[in-house]
Amino acid sequence: MTEDLKYKIALSLVPKVGHVIAKKLVSHIGSFEGVFKESKSNLLKIPSIGQILANSITNTDALLKADEEVAFIQKNNLTTTFYLDKEYPERLKYCDDSPILIYTKGIANFNTKKVISIVGTRKATLNGIGFCEELVKKFAERNHAPLIVSGLAYGIDAAAHSAALANNLQTVAVLGHGLDIIYPASHKKLAKDIISNGALVTDFPSKSIRDKNNFVKRNRIIAGLADATIVIESGGKGGSLVTADIANSYNRDVFAVPGRITDESSIGCNNLIKSNKAAMLTSIEDVEYLLGWDVEEKNREVVQRNLFVDLTNEEKRIVDILSNKEGLSIDLICVKSNMPTSKASPILLSLEFKGLVRPLPGKIYQLI
Repeated sequence: MTEDLKYKIALSLVPKVGHVIAKKLVSHIGSFEGVFKESKSNLLKIPSIGQILANSITNTDALLKADEEVAFIQKNNLTTTFYLDKEYPERLKYCDDSPILIYTKGIANFNTKKVISIVGTRKATLNGIGFCEELVKKFAERNHAPLIVSGLAYGIDAAAHSAALANNLQTVAVLGHGLDIIYPASHKKLAKDIISNGALVTDFPSKSIRDKNNFVKRNRIIAGLADATIVIESGGKGGSLVTADIANSYNRDVFAVPGRITDESSIGCNNLIKSNKAAMLTSIEDVEYLLGWDVEEKNREVVQRNLFVDLTNEEKRIVDILSNKEGLSIDLICVKSNMPTSKASPILLSLEFKGLVRPLPGKIYQLI
């Protein structure tokens, strides 16, 4: 097991081999270990692998660093999850640039029914923090109990984590560095509290350089873990706007809290709404409506579905896939049914006309 873990970590450490190419390598060769034991000539036959990448892969430096990382993981009781593992966050798995592995400290149910990311400016106002706290409180009071994801930064991030903990909701902090440090250092107590009812998550190994770009990279995980991203206060530029853009690229819903046009902390949110990149959020009802949370659960017994005797075999297959789920993205439906999108889409439309399936925001489909 330790040897297998070493090769998996090593692949993530090879210079110039990003997550997309790493997945391509494993797909072509069949295993993590096989990547490092493949000859350079065979590596060069793989699309996108040139001389520089082949040299990096056959170099032993990544394997040596991986040995050190395995020791760190074991010493600190961390969990590593790889994109091929069944425990890997399902929402994140189907993002093209999702990390090939994530390191976790703590325990969180990434595949729970509802997951919301909350981000915003580090220079949050009292109004912004108050809105964040009240929104999370409403999530708990209305029994939605979503997993709350954010980035452990000052301002809105810290407010979201703290509000989740105060309302006994699980929360996840996605870090832009390894789990050997906590940044900002003043949030060590908050990080410890998060581990008690959630987890710290990162795709960076220990001893990673704390680089500004790493915090931008981690934003794809914040967006990819969630059904929707909520932006509460943002200037004209900033990481929360990057997260919103990434969420849009993943076809996830984005919400933004509007503010006065004269407020610096509202420029980003107002622009997201103005450019139709986010839905306006003024109360929890907006989230409930757009995400379908206010729809009452209906009886889904097989007897009801059997009323429709004219279902094709392919329609029945999709109905069965949806039968034990609260809702699935079209990407997941295609994977589980072994159908391309071009084939699954008209079948889902047919099931919608027959009153068996309802579409939800974010290309999610749910059995009625």
